[in-house]
Formats: sequence, structure tokens, C-alpha cells
Amino acid sequence: MQVSVETTTILERRVTVSLPSERIDNAVDKKVRQTAKTIRIDGFRKGKVPASLVKKRYGGSIRQEIIGELIEASYFEAIAEAGINPASMPSIEPHQSDAEQDFSYVAVVEVYPEISLVEPAALSVERQLGTVQDADVDDMVALLQKQHVKWFLVDRSSVNGDQVNIDFTGYIGDEAFEGGAGQGRDLVLGTNSMITGFEAGIIGMKAGDQKEITVVFPEDYGAEHLQGQQARFSIKVNKVSEAETPELDDAFFALFNPKEKGELGFRKEVKGNMVREMSQTLTNKLKRQVLDAYLKLHQFDAPKTLIDSEIEHMKQESSKQFSGSAGKLDTSNLPDEIFTDQAIHRVKMNLLVTEIIKIHALKATPEKVRALLESMAQGYDEPQEFIGHYMGNKEKLAQIESLVLENQVLGYLLSAASITDIEVDYQSAVELEKQDHG
Repeated sequence: MQVSVETTTILERRVTVSLPSERIDNAVDKKVRQTAKTIRIDGFRKGKVPASLVKKRYGGSIRQEIIGELIEASYFEAIAEAGINPASMPSIEPHQSDAEQDFSYVAVVEVYPEISLVEPAALSVERQLGTVQDADVDDMVALLQKQHVKWFLVDRSSVNGDQVNIDFTGYIGDEAFEGGAGQGRDLVLGTNSMITGFEAGIIGMKAGDQKEITVVFPEDYGAEHLQGQQARFSIKVNKVSEAETPELDDAFFALFNPKEKGELGFRKEVKGNMVREMSQTLTNKLKRQVLDAYLKLHQFDAPKTLIDSEIEHMKQESSKQFSGSAGKLDTSNLPDEIFTDQAIHRVKMNLLVTEIIKIHALKATPEKVRALLESMAQGYDEPQEFIGHYMGNKEKLAQIESLVLENQVLGYLLSAASITDIEVDYQSAVELEKQDHG
């Protein structure tokens, strides 16, 4: 076998492989003899068909089958011999030849980029640190109370804070527009969850009241055909309910299954969860910040095959994220350009992290995996059940192993980087995380 390699682009290689005719002929003859022992042809008993007849009738198809098998086997031999690290499956271009000549083919394949790691001492990052204050716990407790309000029907005009059940239909001119109608919809007044002016127009209405209000869609509204449009809504109020906020008593505390009884135990549980949330939030932000900064210190191309694969993965993520009860969102018509920049960033980041792990021989040892799982399990009612769930699932365990490696990469980079610590409060940390993830 002869192998030659041509570099066509930074990451593309054309590997030409030549196979001697004897190798093909010998494999064909062997296959013919095997086939003759099993094939049935009229006039011959099974196992007594002459090999010459089999070759005459089926030699062409057998030869093509053998060539396909030899291409697959010799390709892996060829890239190993040429020292190529493929990032994709090859595109095969066979060169046809008669039986007396050597057979050759060209395998076009993308390779992984060569990454020369820059010393992380060049990194300069701000690390955000913070503590959860008693006032933060007070706010969280109030939020939990608000999330568990009970609603009671009232026979009066609605006010801010009430929940109304409404039917409504929206019109542009005299035409009802798509997505502008709802039946039996619950709406808490004052939450600003509807277009400006909609909730304000309902305040003062009682059960059974009907009314028309006029609003204007903002210029940056999500649906382009409604941007800046004046709309008329016909609204009927079916029910008006007022909220009853739960008391801070044992019945309320029991909803959260705290490990200790009473309000002090409940607040301790809430604070512990907030501390873990803040710590994880700031760690995740630091990880993104450090890795992004380190990636900017490197210049390398990402294989198109990996980018295309990541784009398809992101489309599937979007489908899951935006699909509702109506069914799965069809993302096949979404242009790739929407995802390209982020896909390139993801692929490059993965290649960079993989290179760091390889060069520094980082390992996700069972001890480190167990330690991370035990840390994550602290926020669960049954920590051992949580740990067992991951330990007994190969796919989920692989996710934890990847996280262990990422944390080691972060530790390596931070150990050499120039770090400036800044204090942030709990609310700022949470808001920053929300902004980062849309």
C-alpha cells in the first residue's frame, strides 16, 4: 500500500491510497471460493458450484464489495501511517481501473487543528465574591410566600395584585389578528406580563363586566407585523380573585421539608440553598470569563464538520426549548447563520479545553467525581439517592466527569492568572446569571 498526503487548506487533507492489484485479486478469489460453498445455482448441488462459474457470474459485484471493504480497512491504516488526526469521516473518491492495474482512491478529510497553548500568566481576570445577607434571606422568604399564595373569589372591582380570569380578542382595524385571543386566561394585575396598557385597562372591572381597550404595540415587539400597531381588545372578566399570603408557620415550612423545625430551621435551609446557588453562579461566571479570555489568546481554525454538527445540535436545543404543548418546533428551516458564531465559539472552546486536559494529563478520578457529587447533593432531601442516581447512569456520570475536568482546567488557569477580587451582593449575582443566559 502506498500513501501520499496533500494539504489543500489549513485543515483539509487529500490522502491518496494505492492498493496493489494482487491484494484485491487475492481477496476476490477468497470470497469467490467462500461463495461457491454456499450459493445455489440450478444444475449444481449446494457446495458443488464451480468457483469459475461463480466468478464469471458474480465476479464484478464481488470485486466491488471487496474494494469497499479494503477501502474501509486501508483508510485507517493510511491515516495512521501518515500521522493524521481526522476530525471527520472522509469523503472517498475512488479511481476506477481495470483488474490488471493497481487500485487507488482519494480520501478527503478534515483534521484537528494544532493548538500551541499560551502560558496562562497572560490572563487578567476579575473574580466576583459575595455573601448572602439576612436581608437577602428576608427577600427570598417573601418571594416564597408570594409564590404560594392562595386565591379566593371576591365580588368587587379588581385592583392591582388581584388575579382575573378573562376572555379576550384583539383586533387590528376590524380584523382579529393571530395570537391575539385567549379564553379563560388567568392574569395577575400589576405583573406587567401583557402589553403596556392591557392590565391597566382591566383594573376596576368586576366579574361579568365587558370592555374594549386600545393599546399600541411597542416598536421592538417580537412579532414584526404588530410592531408599532394600534390594537383594540375586547375583554370579558369571568372571575376576580384576591391573594392570601401564607403565614410563616409550620404548615408553610413543611412545604419545603427543612431538616430542622421552626422558622429558624426554615431560614437556615433557605440561606443554605442561597449560598450554594450564589457560589455556583459566581463559579460558572468565572469559568466562562476565564475560558473566554484564554481562548482569545489563541488563534486557530475550527473544522467545518464540527461546526456543522454543533449547529445541528443547537437547532435541536432550540426545538426543545421553544416547543410547547402544540408539539415539537420545526427548526429545519432556520438559517444556519443564526447559530454559526456561537457554534464556532463552542467548538473552539471544546478543542482548547481538550488540549489543556491532554497536555496536563488531567484526570477525573473516582475520588474527585465522588467529592463533586457529594457537594452537589447537599441541596437535596436525599443526598445518597442523588449520588446513586448519577453513579448508576453512565451518561449522567460522564457529565459529572466532564465537569470535574472543567473544574481542573479552571484551577490550572487561575493558578497562574492575575486575579482581582471584587465584592457583589446576592441579587446582583443572580441578575448577572439571568442576563448571561437570556
